[in-house]
Amino acid sequence: MPRDPSIRSVLVIGSGPIVIGQACEFDYSGTQAVKVLKREGLRVALVNSNPATIMTDPEYADRTYVEPLTPSAVEGILERERPDALLPTVGGQTALNLAVDLSRRGVLDRLGVRLIGASRRAVEVGEDRQLFKEAMARIGLEVPRSGFASGLAGARKVLETTGLPAVIRPSFTLGGTGGGIAYNLEEFEEIASRGIEVSPVHRILIEESVLGWKEYELEVMRDGADNFVVICSIENFDPMGIHTGDSVTVAPAQTLTDREYQAMRNAARAIVREVGVETGGSNVQFAVDPRTGRLAVIEMNPRVSRSSALASKATGFPIAKIAALLAIGYRLDEIRNDITRVTPASFEPVVDYVVVKIPRWAFEKFKDTSPALGTQMKSVGEVMAIGRTFKEALQKGLRGLETGISGFSRSDLDDSRIREKLLVPDPDRIFYVKRALDLGWPHDEIFRTTGIDPWFLEQLQQIVDLEAKLAGGLAGNLAAAAEGRAAPLLAEAKRMGFSDARLGQLAGRDEAGVRAARKAAGIAPVYKRVDTCSAEFESHTPYLYSTYERECEADPTDRKKVVILGSGPNRIGQGIEFDYCCCHASFAFREEGYETVMINCNPETVSTDYDTSDRLYFEPLSLEDVLNVLEKERPDGVVVQFGGQTPLRLSVPLHEAGVRILGTSPDATDIAEDRKRFKALLDDLGIPQPESGTAISLEEAKRVADRIGYPVLVRPSYVLGGRAMAIVYDAGRLEEYVREAVLASPEHPILVDRFLEDAFEVDVDALGDGERVVIGGILQHIEEAGIHSGDSAMVLPTWKVAPRHVETIRKYTRRLGLGLGVRGLMNVQYAIKDDVVHVLEVNPRASRTTPFVSKATGVPLAKAAARVMAGRSLAEQGLTRDLEVRRIFVKESVFPFLKFPGADILLGPEMKSTGEVMGISSDFGIAFAKSQQAAGYTIPTSGTIFVSVNDHDKAGMLPHARALREMGFHVLATRGTAEYLEAHGVPAEKIYKVHEGRPNVVDHIKDGRIDIVFNTPLGRESFYDEGAIRKNATIHNVLVVTTLTAAAAMVQAIRALSERELDVLSLQEIHGGPEKAAR
Repeated sequence: MPRDPSIRSVLVIGSGPIVIGQACEFDYSGTQAVKVLKREGLRVALVNSNPATIMTDPEYADRTYVEPLTPSAVEGILERERPDALLPTVGGQTALNLAVDLSRRGVLDRLGVRLIGASRRAVEVGEDRQLFKEAMARIGLEVPRSGFASGLAGARKVLETTGLPAVIRPSFTLGGTGGGIAYNLEEFEEIASRGIEVSPVHRILIEESVLGWKEYELEVMRDGADNFVVICSIENFDPMGIHTGDSVTVAPAQTLTDREYQAMRNAARAIVREVGVETGGSNVQFAVDPRTGRLAVIEMNPRVSRSSALASKATGFPIAKIAALLAIGYRLDEIRNDITRVTPASFEPVVDYVVVKIPRWAFEKFKDTSPALGTQMKSVGEVMAIGRTFKEALQKGLRGLETGISGFSRSDLDDSRIREKLLVPDPDRIFYVKRALDLGWPHDEIFRTTGIDPWFLEQLQQIVDLEAKLAGGLAGNLAAAAEGRAAPLLAEAKRMGFSDARLGQLAGRDEAGVRAARKAAGIAPVYKRVDTCSAEFESHTPYLYSTYERECEADPTDRKKVVILGSGPNRIGQGIEFDYCCCHASFAFREEGYETVMINCNPETVSTDYDTSDRLYFEPLSLEDVLNVLEKERPDGVVVQFGGQTPLRLSVPLHEAGVRILGTSPDATDIAEDRKRFKALLDDLGIPQPESGTAISLEEAKRVADRIGYPVLVRPSYVLGGRAMAIVYDAGRLEEYVREAVLASPEHPILVDRFLEDAFEVDVDALGDGERVVIGGILQHIEEAGIHSGDSAMVLPTWKVAPRHVETIRKYTRRLGLGLGVRGLMNVQYAIKDDVVHVLEVNPRASRTTPFVSKATGVPLAKAAARVMAGRSLAEQGLTRDLEVRRIFVKESVFPFLKFPGADILLGPEMKSTGEVMGISSDFGIAFAKSQQAAGYTIPTSGTIFVSVNDHDKAGMLPHARALREMGFHVLATRGTAEYLEAHGVPAEKIYKVHEGRPNVVDHIKDGRIDIVFNTPLGRESFYDEGAIRKNATIHNVLVVTTLTAAAAMVQAIRALSERELDVLSLQEIHGGPEKAAR
């Protein structure tokens, strides 16, 4: 049937900030949906709170609302827009929960808005474990024995049915948040209690354990005519018991027989039909008992899922795009495949390669938490690799992780811990499995210990066996290869996915030597196309991966072209913001007449969509893999400025290899990173900076610290996200931090800076073209110095910076941009202390705040920077004056503390946030309040506050406590704080600290009797109390404020919320239309 003519307008709900379990794959999905709906002639409105997304660019939707994803905000948008339909299936769990909430409240019926993509009933059956269990029973499919409980007594009763070990899953949470596996009664009661607390409906599912069973997923689609296709089968390398987001996964499934696959396919079709998914994509998860073959259904998601992006990139089938078209009435057989241009979407994709996804974790950021993996997802990103075999794809994926390894190259494994590491899964396990095979462990023993299928163990064994052959024969092969003679062992290793760096490690040679020998022997990669049909039809989309075979399908053009290096897997410190910039660079270069070539390995992103750039190479961002692509494509230049630290680290070796780097020179980047060269530049420009020094050893670091005085800020160079950054107050603490800094960046010196206590910080994003510097935005940190800029709330324009300091900042920024010869983007961080503006650092590249400033000003900075690289000056682009904003914009960070029980939420110089949100208003208080709501916090306008601050902060906290008391809040405080407040005329009720007695502050938090916590650090002696307060407040979703500047902002927000309603406004209205916004 053709498109439903009754749907003329639609509101698409995004997924909000990047969090563990719901990351930038939903920006990819949402962007696809918005683009195709616009192409179909619909009026599209969009709401999302995340400014770092492509989907919130004003040129995509007709109306773009960067607003909190709350029922009241979305209801306000529905009132304004009056769309015919609401599409929530491309915005993850957040969008689905929101749509169901609006439906239950009667908002959709009142406004005459249809829910499309998934019915409310389908969502409820898919998400409600009891309804899902009943649905599976009706169609004769088995689920693990289970039961629901809303309290501990009920949980114990269910346990009598399931037995131990038991899996606890809180209802309506993301990525398994709050869940876990209990092996004994004590663990059961702890996890059950936590799960009941974090579940929005305070209910948990308790399931019999299927630990050790094999786990599979099917990504499927159904249309309104009951046509059904399986897009992709996915198999977990790890057995049940590890969240699929934390497991290595493989597509297509490798160990299913045809009979087993057909049974699973038939079951998926029956499930989708029974649940009531009328149109769109769904994800169905199964478990199979490896001993008996018993098949159990684990769950299904009646929406585009986290795995949908992986399945889309693995097959070339754009799931979200097709799902959006199905939602407005099309059938699968009416939709043409973009890649073949002849087959319909009802043709199931077929692949002739293997795809491997490997997660990336950030446990180094949360040292107080266990790295053990379970049913609660903890990874912050992932890499995808494509090869002709599992072995090749796996080894490509390992080097794509960017964790300092070139494959199975780790030399830090402890052989005495092998059994422990195999029994308790953590990020190291795959390396220990391979190490056990190195040492001759029997496959049966490894299978019994890990549950990893013997087929996968055999694949790893083949890598081990080849390494043994390489140990004896690789040196001779390299010598032969260098003379242009046959080197069969070297060729075999390359076919199996060994990197040049890993082969050099095995042969005692450097990577460059291996590369030269390999090229002399004519051993070079070819490129194959991802075409959805195993090459049965011609592919019109150059979506490519490397392998070592004979026939190459790359077919490069001789057009003027640029290669853009992406940002690789998401991690804390380098996330979606940099992918956003890479996409904008591609768009701008294409508009300037260049063919654009993207290299990236992150399946979650818009940059790896097959139609973002003219050509896409899904390859690791290692020097070897990038050089291979450059030799094939021969571009006019390479762009390294937009992908964060990943491509910047390659800029010098690429430059040395004769590659033309577009934009700011690699030498300028080195000046910004090399502390001695940078200091010389600042001295020449007359710009002050905190005293500093560099060190390559502990002794040097101590000498620098003694010279400049404690406290000092120590950090490695060439890292992002404050990795291994710390404030050190004495020589005793310096030693451990210096060791960590060396591990984080072993090839570069350690930076030691004087720490400016009680300063406040400012970030500046600017553009340069070599002749002119234009400032995009000056953002003031709401938290004081000492908190990483990626974690601090920020406000644009500045909130409390003296005009003379703003002018000084503008002057210094121009000097720096011209002095470094910046051609493109630049970020400068300043600290203001004792009326002096100090430069902290300069980054001549895209920054985390580039998308935020672009949305606030209506000028896409990354596009403007790319046009500069293409030869168009800022003046030619109409950018001759510093940019201004028409509202107040607040950026707030979002943290993963719920995923890491035991982690303290107190912030410091090492970045811990995974995402960000934006609050917009003409009033600072409202803008700040919106940012807090968007980050998931509830700001009360009445109730009880708890105050416990250190002596240094008591005077600063006094006016805020007084203001809240005058607004009607009841004040609770620990003894010292209460006495200070009482002495200054603010009534406060004393409350016990944790160690002083009961009921104490934690009891009050658990009972829901505290609405906001104001707690600044009191020192080591109070660490236990403070940690318990902050941890329990986080679990119970109580707002915690840990700095005085944030307290001042919070008081303004509460006052503003008490006095006026929240308003909603689209970016197009703020900036005066899409033409200006897209300039």
